[in-house]
Amino acid sequence: VEQGRIRFVPENWSKTYFEWMRNIRDWCISRQLWWGHQIPAWYDEAGHCYVARNEDEAQAAARKRHGVDAGADASANVPLRRDEDVLDTWFSSALWPFSTLGWPDRTPELSRYYPTSVLVTGFDIIFFWVARMIMMGLHFMGDVPFREVYVHGLVRDGEGQKMSKSKGNVIDPLDIVDGIDLPSLLTKRTTGLMQPHLAPGIDKATRKQFPQGIEAHGTDALRFTFASLATQSRDIRFDLARVAGYRNFCNKLWNAARFVLMMTEDKALAPAGTRSDGVIDRWILSRLGVALRATEQGFADYRFDLAASALYEFTWYEFCDWYLELAKPVLQGEDELAAQATRRTLLAVLETLLRALHPLMPFITDEIWRRVAPLAGVAGETVMLAQWPDAASLPEDGEASADVDWLKGVILGLRQIRGEMDISPARRLAPLVRDATADDAARFTRHAALLSRLAGIDAARLLAAGETAPPSASAVVGNLTLLVPMQGLIDPAVELSRLKKKQDKNDQEIARARAKLGNPNFVDHAPPEVVATERERIAQFEKVGEALTRQIQIVQDLLKS
Repeated sequence: VEQGRIRFVPENWSKTYFEWMRNIRDWCISRQLWWGHQIPAWYDEAGHCYVARNEDEAQAAARKRHGVDAGADASANVPLRRDEDVLDTWFSSALWPFSTLGWPDRTPELSRYYPTSVLVTGFDIIFFWVARMIMMGLHFMGDVPFREVYVHGLVRDGEGQKMSKSKGNVIDPLDIVDGIDLPSLLTKRTTGLMQPHLAPGIDKATRKQFPQGIEAHGTDALRFTFASLATQSRDIRFDLARVAGYRNFCNKLWNAARFVLMMTEDKALAPAGTRSDGVIDRWILSRLGVALRATEQGFADYRFDLAASALYEFTWYEFCDWYLELAKPVLQGEDELAAQATRRTLLAVLETLLRALHPLMPFITDEIWRRVAPLAGVAGETVMLAQWPDAASLPEDGEASADVDWLKGVILGLRQIRGEMDISPARRLAPLVRDATADDAARFTRHAALLSRLAGIDAARLLAAGETAPPSASAVVGNLTLLVPMQGLIDPAVELSRLKKKQDKNDQEIARARAKLGNPNFVDHAPPEVVATERERIAQFEKVGEALTRQIQIVQDLLKS
């Protein structure tokens, strides 16, 4: 490790390794178990110990000690008893890197795979296992057994407690994958306890935590959860709600694939290898390249959490939430060539994304890939044998990204106005735009069809300098301001009554929270995180209150006009 022939990841765990190695002590090598390597030690009736490769060698040593003629027959053997214990688990485990490859024979597997590349392990066995594998590898093979040691955190329960059968807080991964009903879970957690008197408490805690048992979440959701939790911290707090969230992610991916297949199967596509010049298609390919580079960097740095996050955010927020919606007007429009290019892009992005997700979600990605790959013109029987995506072929497109970021901002701004003023999605809007630049004006024209479809607006009108707008709800997008005149969109009296009721309820919540924080007994005795949550609630309520005040002012101005 000092020479750099083996590297710890994270590097700080090398300090733990050095602390053990520089203060090494003898360790007890025996275990009272019936499996394992039986200790090669024999004892005579006087208690003398003979350590040898086999019983014949031990007998020779015993004869020599007792002065028995080496030429005597077997009847002259010294009575010997072999040690009943086995060598400790770590002794056997230390042989793992080469004994699994056919050692002590010089097998082809041993020549090809030793040394291995990476050991994945927990920090609690750095000396007990990692150090001993290194010792054995150097002794028997003349080389280190691996080049890098990736040390992950220990999985603890949601309260930060170490999982232990005696505590009854162990969760069987298969129960998360397949699901388990409450009676079966109670039986599993309370059977075979070393301290049976703990069973009632474990029963009660289990019923409280899992009143309906555990739902089936599938292997992919569980695997992706652990990738997302694989930070470089010492401990991993396991929360079943995270698995449920990633099960939803699997559903999102599945439904997105169904949409892509529905839009592309039995339909004309742009020729294979062609790149669409549509801004939406250019944008998603650019963002895919960014996500792939972040994923590759995460894998290279053993930051599986960052790799998972990059793929999750691209899949959910950029591909599913935005690109599929932005693509619909093109797919359903009258420009057939543009539709064919977008169909090709849909397939290319999904097929590439499935390859990138496969190491973290192996089953659902292979299931979908087998249907998508042929349409995308990619050959192969399974995604697990497909090439890793080439991020270099997907350079960033700053122009397309700027265009789509602007488009997303305008759509979200107009949706915000609809939500705040309770305007039906079916009502068309005629927004006014203040402080628009020439680029903004060009974009409103260029993206008129998309804005009409996704924001529900008729043509936006740019206000002249100094022009006064009628009473309007507003949203700021970059340097420009979107204004939606309220006349004819809402009933001012009804809307004012609704907003006043919301304001009164919001004020009551603020008063209640402030009363809590004004109580010294609560502040001094409640857990710090509870107090912090209460302060966050007040900040959120105050933010809502400011928005309601603005909305009420708009309605009052409308009533005056």
